[in-house]
Amino acid sequence: MATIYDVARHAEVSVATVSRVLNGSSVDPAMAERVTQAVTALRYRPNLVARNLRTRRTRLWAVIISDVRNPFFTDMVRGIEDVASAEGYSVVLCNSDEDAAKEADYVDVALAERMAGVILSPSSGRTTHINSLVGAGCPVVLVDRELGGVRADAVLTDNEQGAALATRHLVEQGFERIACVTGPQEYSTAAQRLRGYRAALAEAGRDEDGSLVRFADFREPGGHAAMTSLLDSPMRPDAVFVANNLMTIGVLRCLAEHALSVPADVGVVGFDELPWAEFARPTITTVGQPTYDEGRAAAEALARRIGSPDTEPTRTVLSTSLHVRESSLRER
Repeated sequence: MATIYDVARHAEVSVATVSRVLNGSSVDPAMAERVTQAVTALRYRPNLVARNLRTRRTRLWAVIISDVRNPFFTDMVRGIEDVASAEGYSVVLCNSDEDAAKEADYVDVALAERMAGVILSPSSGRTTHINSLVGAGCPVVLVDRELGGVRADAVLTDNEQGAALATRHLVEQGFERIACVTGPQEYSTAAQRLRGYRAALAEAGRDEDGSLVRFADFREPGGHAAMTSLLDSPMRPDAVFVANNLMTIGVLRCLAEHALSVPADVGVVGFDELPWAEFARPTITTVGQPTYDEGRAAAEALARRIGSPDTEPTRTVLSTSLHVRESSLRER
């Protein structure tokens, strides 16, 4: 028996578009015709009981995160779940894998299934599919990363503050050539952490011409490639600030492969806590984010948005903290 997903694939439209056509909502005539033809060709019969049940929203929240392998999200999702459970909701966890198309598919499913709300860590700077959620009246909260042009609540951490703390610490330790490995330029977190790094260098009277900055993909291989590039450059760094935890792993692996000692040859500070940071040798200095609190705050914002859909969007920014360990401590 054909499903709504089969109809969407046959008509080359989203599940949400099929749902709107079947429900009699306004849709582009050409797309509506394709859906109608697909329904006829596949002999699709909507489940009328299910459709009637979906005239009201479910008790489900979709939590769409950008990389389920990143331990940064573990405590965040726990914070979301604790609030959701207390509010009588269940959580559906979706991994976009830093893929905008996959993220858009999950948004379509959230619309088609009439989920009560969505908490989203955006995987790109694209806003069209997220605005479709907002436009359909689905409550949305952005977490970790923010997007311009989207009217939605946002819960973030102070990325500039954290990056400045890390860079200022390396300056105070006497490192001279401090590099920065950050993420894709279109991501708010990458841009903000780069600004914090540059602000701390400027505060210390250091010139920064971009020669010690590398943009990577927020993944371990990207951190490795970025550190390799820095080591091959004419001005080899003696310290590096790394703008997320997975890239920090890649940087450390690269340094080990080049037989460079941390921190004697290169000091390292990573952004985001690492579960094993205190057990590594040397122990790893990190900028910690209040991930559980960030998850709770996002869930509380979503619950408020569901209860008061017409209020102005809020923007909550949480502070970071520097956890100084051996990887950034230079012997005087």
